[in-house]
Amino acid sequence: MPEPTKKDDQSNGKPGVWSLGEGQGPEDLDKSIDTPPLSTLLIERPQGGSVDLGADIHFIAKVEAKDLLRKPTVKWFKGKWMDLASKTGKHLQLKETFDRLTKIHTFEMHIIKAKENYGGNYRCEVNYKDKFDSCSFDLEVKGRVILDPVIVFSEGQEDAGELDFSGLLKHREHKQEDVPEVDVWEILKNARPDEYEKIAFTYGITDLRGLLKRLKKTKKVEKKSEAFAKKLDAAYQVDKGGKIRFMVDLADPTVELKWYKNGQEIRSTPKYIFEHKGTQRIMVINNCSMLDDAAYSVAAGDEKCTTELFVKELPVKIVKTIEAVKTTVNERIELECEVSEEGAQVKWMKNGVEVPTGVRSRYRVKVEGTKHTLVIDDASKDDTGVYSIMATGGTSEARVQVDLKPLKIFQDLQDITLKLGEPLKMHCEIFPGNVPGRWYRNGQLIQANDRINILHRYTGVAHKIKLGATSLHDSGDYTFVLEGYSQSLSAKVHIIDPPRVHLETLNFPDNTVTIVAGNKLRLEIPISGEPAPRVVWMKGERSGHRVHAETYGDHTSLTIEVTEREDSGNYKIVLQNEAGEDTGSVKVKVVDIPDPPEAPLVPVVGGDWCSMTWDPPIYDGSSPILGYFVERKKKQSSRWMRLNFDLIKETTFEPKKMIEGVPYEVRVFAVNAIGVSKASEPSKAFVPLAVTSEPTMLVVDDVTDDTVTMKWRPPDTIGAAGLDGYLVEYCVEGTDEWIPANKGLTEKTKYTITGLPTNAKILVRVKAVNAAGCSTPRTIQHSILVKEVIEPPKIRIPRHLKQTYTRRVGEAVNLVVPFLGKPRPKVSWLKEGQPIDPTHVSIRNTECDSIIFIRKAERSHSGKYELTVQVENHTDTAILDIQIVDLPGPPQAVTIEEVWGENVALDWSPPKDIGNSPISGYTIQKADKKTMEWYTCVEHYHRTCITISDLVIGNEYFFRIYAENMCGLSESATQTKDCALIVKEGLQLRTPEYIDHDFKEPPRFTQPLINTFAVAGYNATLNCSVRANPRPKVIWMKNKIAIIDDPRYRMFSNQGVCTLEVRKPNPYDGGLYACKAVNDLGEDQVECRLEVKASNSPHGCSVAQPIRCLGLVFM
Repeated sequence: MPEPTKKDDQSNGKPGVWSLGEGQGPEDLDKSIDTPPLSTLLIERPQGGSVDLGADIHFIAKVEAKDLLRKPTVKWFKGKWMDLASKTGKHLQLKETFDRLTKIHTFEMHIIKAKENYGGNYRCEVNYKDKFDSCSFDLEVKGRVILDPVIVFSEGQEDAGELDFSGLLKHREHKQEDVPEVDVWEILKNARPDEYEKIAFTYGITDLRGLLKRLKKTKKVEKKSEAFAKKLDAAYQVDKGGKIRFMVDLADPTVELKWYKNGQEIRSTPKYIFEHKGTQRIMVINNCSMLDDAAYSVAAGDEKCTTELFVKELPVKIVKTIEAVKTTVNERIELECEVSEEGAQVKWMKNGVEVPTGVRSRYRVKVEGTKHTLVIDDASKDDTGVYSIMATGGTSEARVQVDLKPLKIFQDLQDITLKLGEPLKMHCEIFPGNVPGRWYRNGQLIQANDRINILHRYTGVAHKIKLGATSLHDSGDYTFVLEGYSQSLSAKVHIIDPPRVHLETLNFPDNTVTIVAGNKLRLEIPISGEPAPRVVWMKGERSGHRVHAETYGDHTSLTIEVTEREDSGNYKIVLQNEAGEDTGSVKVKVVDIPDPPEAPLVPVVGGDWCSMTWDPPIYDGSSPILGYFVERKKKQSSRWMRLNFDLIKETTFEPKKMIEGVPYEVRVFAVNAIGVSKASEPSKAFVPLAVTSEPTMLVVDDVTDDTVTMKWRPPDTIGAAGLDGYLVEYCVEGTDEWIPANKGLTEKTKYTITGLPTNAKILVRVKAVNAAGCSTPRTIQHSILVKEVIEPPKIRIPRHLKQTYTRRVGEAVNLVVPFLGKPRPKVSWLKEGQPIDPTHVSIRNTECDSIIFIRKAERSHSGKYELTVQVENHTDTAILDIQIVDLPGPPQAVTIEEVWGENVALDWSPPKDIGNSPISGYTIQKADKKTMEWYTCVEHYHRTCITISDLVIGNEYFFRIYAENMCGLSESATQTKDCALIVKEGLQLRTPEYIDHDFKEPPRFTQPLINTFAVAGYNATLNCSVRANPRPKVIWMKNKIAIIDDPRYRMFSNQGVCTLEVRKPNPYDGGLYACKAVNDLGEDQVECRLEVKASNSPHGCSVAQPIRCLGLVFM
């Protein structure tokens, strides 16, 4: 059975091969990939690797961004062309980060849960402007299943993250290999279903689906036929031109039998012969052709069996090969070949290219039976080559050589040298003379025209050519070629021309070339002359030493790679050849940016502006100065700011909008038509300063018979120059002379002008002065009469003193009472109508107020204080009510009035000492006799009797009560002498009587103070312990002066341990410290000395270890 073929894929002689898309196809291996030139953008390239099936892997590429102005573009590819940016999803992720410290871009590609088709070649490309870099790497997926190379196409894009590369399969072709013929039907019949695709790929089967359908039919288990004892085979194979026999064995010979070809009934003909042998029915097909390749079936009654016939076409072989031919032009050529079969299709080829055999072709093909002949009439030299004939069973080739005929020359062409413009005459004599020929110049055919005359004498032996006035284009190799002959005549014509420099074609004014310094100068000067003249470039009388000169056929060039100012000048060109000499001159002008100007000067400085001047640059770059740019910067900054965008024509400028008080520097750039010069040296630093605004609120404060006191407020705007002081001037009314009142500046906003004449009228003005000068003066609007005015006194009592002024005992009292009056009033104080003792209360009076000060208030300082202010016969009085309050004493006679159930009724009397403040309430506490731990029952209670409820039955309770006023609770509480027993109703408990132990004792220090050394700057502590009952009042003293409300000291007392903390002491805090404890039974005192030493550590500090002394807890 013949192998099915794939006509579409094998029409070019190559079997179909499919690629899995993991690299370049064979046809692309020789093609170059157009990419920009490589550069070193990648500082770390991704490396190839391997990954297990289902595992993750990532690749990293790094690009350094120090020289990059923006982020580069990075693309990841698989294979040659597939961009992975469109494949990102759950299996592929692309990330990028930027490290600002190292300035490195990091690009990562993460492959998650790799699949078997992810392996292959990958590529990373980096682009930045005109720079390009790339890197290829491979990925190997280990443990993946090696799939058979079949064609698989992806359907849809349900998962954008799937790297479904099977959808990118590409058709490839490879060279055909000779493989032995095999019966694919037999292989498919014996193979497992999972091997069908592999077999189809191996043997080039394209219609696999159709073959499987046929195979399925052949494998059907047919039921036992009632009409056929033996059916046709599944398929038959026969060579073209051969004979095939189809045979069936009938179970019933009487059944009518019919044969069909592709569904059409077959009739008996010489081609189709039917035979009967017993129960056998035979159909013979003679001389099989390709038309007989079809499906056949035979019907016996209602039953039918089918088969398929494959006709194998035999190759056409070449029986007689073609022979080589050697001839001359204009002859007839016949190439003859004989094949094994008549009517066979063959191809004639010349040098591997099919020979055209159309109507207008020079080639004719003649076929006589199995003989094929290629005829070429009137052969030419172009017909030389290798001719071949191709048939399906072989090829044959032979070489055809066509040569020119020999030629006899009587007179050959002669070399000629002419001057430009002279006529040219050339002739030759050959035999035979009647052979046509053509004239060529430098390989180009010469056609006759008005200037060129070509003469052929067919009756003679001479051939001539005449040219009129010659030009340089007429120089060259002249050749006379005769048709049909292998020889040709040739000669050289040399036309000479004197050299000439064509400066007029440059279009430069006055032959002057202007070039910007630093640029490349390439000056091309057209020249002429034959032969090519010798060219010499000279600058002045010497050859240019910094120039590079080159000469070509029609021009010479002058090149300076980097022009400089010294390259300016006249350049001379000298041309010489055998026909003469010529010279020319070109002027080169190198223009450049100007030199920087000198450092500018700043003669005048204002508040936010300055005036600056500068001189033009010494060298203007051979181009006029068009203007200047000005820049400024703060002295401590490195950032310059351009002040003008339009060029400044003058050499002066006024920068504005500067910050007052900040040092600035300025610099200048010169500009010409070429560009901007370098910056000048910066100017000397200057500071913009402005005078202050005028003083405000100038008023008369006081007037006497010879003085005037003025006061004012500072200027609204002072500026960075600050304020140095004020200048006060006055002018006597009727004159224009302003007289300075103060010789030096005054920093105060109040000044008294002295030495004024009485009853004179003056005007006063004040100026603010700073480093920038004097401000605008502030002048009083009306003249001032120098005469003292009496103003009645008036006391202006502050609002908080209009009510009773309350302070606690020990606090400081400092009251300021302002008043008015002129001249200075007399002030007096009375307390309850009596003069105030200056040893207890300090009083200080000024011109406008009176201050009463009590360093440590006592209750005796309470009362009404009367203030009297008197100016001559005018007086004013005010009364201040001062109340000094203290903690109240304990309540009196706390008794248990009644006990019933879980309740106890208490009664008491108010305290004798209410602390000079009304009692605001009481706090009642209870304590179990067993534990004697006190608990508060009621707070802020206002009555003097109360019932305590919810007591525990069986417990005995003591009660105590504190009095409370605005200063707080009393220092001690009054306790019940007896305890209250809570008994259950119906039971009586006899309680034994005990004599209470008296725990009271005067203060006694159980641990004294110890002399201590402290280090300056580190906190120090003093500790002692005291025992006393009732609880004593602890007073700390330094040098026998009590320490009260001093933020440098902190005092603690806990369970009888007294601590004084000195915060960051200095040497002045050293001295004698004492701790005094006082209660109703007595007092006790301990002392110690504290010395503070200066720090002597390398860093100015040392660690001070405080000394703590533990004491006993008093009960």
